[in-house]
Amino acid sequence: QVQLVESGGGSVQSGGSLRLSCAASGDSDSAYDMGWFRQAPGKEREGVAVITTDGDTRYADSVKGRFTISQDNAEHTLYLQMNSLKPEDTAMYYCAACPSGVYCGLSKYLYNAWGRGTQVTVSS
Repeated sequence: QVQLVESGGGSVQSGGSLRLSCAASGDSDSAYDMGWFRQAPGKEREGVAVITTDGDTRYADSVKGRFTISQDNAEHTLYLQMNSLKPEDTAMYYCAACPSGVYCGLSKYLYNAWGRGTQVTVSS
């Protein structure tokens, strides 16, 4: 099974930018749809963005136009570029891998491999 490690979180002011990375190892040569999720204190984990093995992307309405998901297959790394950050973007951000051959979309229930998360804090 693939192992995932996130990095790039931090504290920024409203309107700032961050780029999250997710390094994959283990079964990283297999093709998976990959997603970014986030969880704020007291709230459920929610899908932020997903990228399929074909390169198709999908975003939560709350981040459309501000966040961009991408991947470097040669480096086995997933990215999330976050621009125009808002205080409501504050959360722990997780990357996740979808089982091969399955379309998981933004549903957290279908992903079967998760990183430990990286904290993003946006101050007003």
